[in-house]
Amino acid sequence: MRNNSTERRQEIYDKIKASSKQEYILSEMKRLGFWNEGELDFKAVNTFFNEERELSQKLQKLLKEKKVIEDPEAFLAKKHQERKLASKQSQKATKERREKERLEKTERWRVSKEKDIIYLGENYSHQLNEQISNTERLKSKNLPVLHTAEDLAKAMNISIGELRFLSFSRKNSKISHYKRFQMAKKSGGYRLISAPMPKLKKAQHWVLESVLNIVSVHSNAHGCVIGRSIKTNAEPHVGKAVVINQDFKNFFPSVTYARIKGVFLALGYSNQVATIFSLLCSEPKILDVSLLGEDYYAQRGERFLPQGAPTSPAITNILCEKLDFRLTGLANKYGFTYTRYVDDITFSGTHDSFDKITPLLKYSRYVVNSENFNLHPEKLRIMKRNAKQEVTGVVVNEKTNIPKGDLKRFRALLFQIEKDGIEGKYWTKGGNVLAQIDGYANYIFQIEPEKGVLYKKRVNVILEKYNYKEKHKATYVPKVLDKREKANKPDSVGGIFNKIMSFFRK
Repeated sequence: MRNNSTERRQEIYDKIKASSKQEYILSEMKRLGFWNEGELDFKAVNTFFNEERELSQKLQKLLKEKKVIEDPEAFLAKKHQERKLASKQSQKATKERREKERLEKTERWRVSKEKDIIYLGENYSHQLNEQISNTERLKSKNLPVLHTAEDLAKAMNISIGELRFLSFSRKNSKISHYKRFQMAKKSGGYRLISAPMPKLKKAQHWVLESVLNIVSVHSNAHGCVIGRSIKTNAEPHVGKAVVINQDFKNFFPSVTYARIKGVFLALGYSNQVATIFSLLCSEPKILDVSLLGEDYYAQRGERFLPQGAPTSPAITNILCEKLDFRLTGLANKYGFTYTRYVDDITFSGTHDSFDKITPLLKYSRYVVNSENFNLHPEKLRIMKRNAKQEVTGVVVNEKTNIPKGDLKRFRALLFQIEKDGIEGKYWTKGGNVLAQIDGYANYIFQIEPEKGVLYKKRVNVILEKYNYKEKHKATYVPKVLDKREKANKPDSVGGIFNKIMSFFRK
C-alpha cells in the first residue's frame, strides 16, 4: 500500500513538473467531474495558465539576474564558472584534435619509413627530398637508373629499414659497421684498416659491381680495375733507364664525404641516392669509449673513404681520372711513361729523359696538390738501370719478376711449415698463415707463371693437410675480388686487400 502511495505521489509530481500546479488541479477537477466543458472554457483557462507560467519563469530569471548584479562576487563567480566550463570543452576538443593529428602523423611516418628515407643523421639529411636522377646521363654510362631510396633498396634486394640502418650516420652509437685493426707496414709503423662487417660489406659489393665497376676509368689506372693488375701496372716500365716512384700521403682519408658524394652526383644520381651511396662507402674517425660496462663508438670529424672497404679504390679511380689525364700529359711532354696503382704513381723514361726529371717532379707535385692530394715527402724513389728497379713491388729491370729476396724468404717459410707445421709461422704478422701463403703463391703465379705453378703445388699440399680449402671454400675470395688481379706489396694500399681477407679467415 505504501509503495502504491509513493508511486502515486511521484506520478503527481511528474505531471505538475511537466505543466504547472494550476493546470494539474484543473485537469484533475475536470477528470473527477467538478466541472464539465459546458460550464467552463477550459481552452481559455489553459491559455491563461500558460501565460502565467511563462511570465513567472521570466520573472524568476529577472530576479536571479537582479540578485547577481546586486552581488558582484556572485556575478564574477558565475562568469568564472562559465569560462571554466567553456575552457574545459575547448581543451577536450583540442586534445581530441591533437590526438587525431598525432595518430595520423604516426601513420604517415610509418608508411613513409616503409617506402622512403627522410633522415640519415645530422648534416647528411638536408637534400634527401631531392629524388630525381639524370636518367639520360645514367643510361649513357650503362648505370642502373635509381631515383629514390625505395628504388635502391629494391635493386639491392634489401628493405628500406636495412638500407637506413647501414647508411645512418650516428654521432654516438653502440653499433659499428666496421672492424678496425692495425696492420704493420714494411717501411715501419702501422696502417689502420677498417674492414666492413658482413651486411655492410655485402651492400658495398653491390655498389662496386652494379655501379663503380661499370664506370670507365683512365687507361693508366691499374689498381683494382677489372682486367688490369699489378703486373699490367709494372709492364710499361720494363727496361727503362730510370724509374721514378711516388706515393700519396693519407690517400684514402683525404677523400672526404663531400668528394665521395660529388662522384655519385657527377654520374647522374639524385641527391638522395648519392647521399646514401656516399654514407655506405664512407666512415668517420671513431673514438672507442667504455662507460659503465658498455662500449660506445663516438664519431669525430668528417667522414672519409675507409681503408679496407672494397669500394674505396674504385671511387678513387673515378675521382682521379682528371689527375691521371693531367699526369699522363705531363709525362708525354717530358718523354716519360706514367701509370698509377691506387696511391702509387710511377714515371719511367730513357736516357734522354734524365735532364727532365727535375721539372717532371716539380710539376707533378703541383698537379697532385691542385687535385687536392698530397705526395709523401719521404716516399720518392729514383731508380736507375744499374740498380734494382721496382714498381709496386715488381722488379722491372729486364722483365716483370718477383724480388729474389722475397722468393727466398717464401721458400724458407714453406720449408719450415712442411717440416714443423704452421704453429708460430707467418708470412706477415697479424694474419692467417694459410691464407697468406695461398695468396702469395697466387701472386707469384700472376707475375711469373712458371715459378708460380711450382709454388702453388707446394702450397696446395699444405692447405689440403690442414683442410683449409674445404673450410674456407665458401668465403675464401669475394666475388668482386675474384675478378681482379691483386697486389701483394706489403706497404702499398693496393696490397692490403689480401691481408684484410686473411684477417677474416682466421
